[in-house]
Amino acid sequence: MAEAHTVLGEQVRMPVQIRQADASSALFLVDLDAARDLVAGTGLEPLATLGRAILSLAFVRYVDGDLGPYHEFAFSLMTRQPGRKDSTGAYIHWLPVNQSFTCEAGQSIWGFPKLMADIDITPVRGGHRCEVRVDGQFVIGLRVADGLPMPGGAGGSSIDAYTSRNGVLRRTPWLMNPGAVRGRPGGARVELGDHPIAAQLRALGLPKPALFASRIGTLRMTFEDAATVLQTRENR
Repeated sequence: MAEAHTVLGEQVRMPVQIRQADASSALFLVDLDAARDLVAGTGLEPLATLGRAILSLAFVRYVDGDLGPYHEFAFSLMTRQPGRKDSTGAYIHWLPVNQSFTCEAGQSIWGFPKLMADIDITPVRGGHRCEVRVDGQFVIGLRVADGLPMPGGAGGSSIDAYTSRNGVLRRTPWLMNPGAVRGRPGGARVELGDHPIAAQLRALGLPKPALFASRIGTLRMTFEDAATVLQTRENR
């Protein structure tokens, strides 16, 4: 496993530390067949519950970390490797950011589907709102209510991240240390534009009420190096 990676002439050492961030997220139960279509060819299958797939939409404001300050929006599905126990993880399908260094690092180190976008995160009454535009085109707006204070340790589950890029499926250990966590059932509102990503979210069944929404007021994270899980034959 590599101890460091060179990104745009700078050394990024493993594990990457995020010392200060905050995040808002919402979980949705969505169409299982549409979720299968999104993960087709990755070597993963959606995790099913009540005949539905589990979608997470989240936005994060990174304040202090090894990749610098930036904003990020995450569109992910809960998945697993078919026939393998203890393989549940979050498949990161779309991960726009607003700074070029973290964009390059995410792509080259972990295979994250990062791309440059305009990401506006603002406090609103009772919560926070994020709006994402790519090349000036509105993709999604997500408003998440702050909710009620949750017990200590809530929101602290750390789930490995899956990425699929150029025929390579990778798994990245990801540790969270959250504080000032708030949450509530429902609590999210989605607005969609005409971008292809918005069309994928519509196919999943959005806009619709969220299952649960949460806010992490103080967040520290650690990202380990990525491990290759699977390579397609043509990329071996």
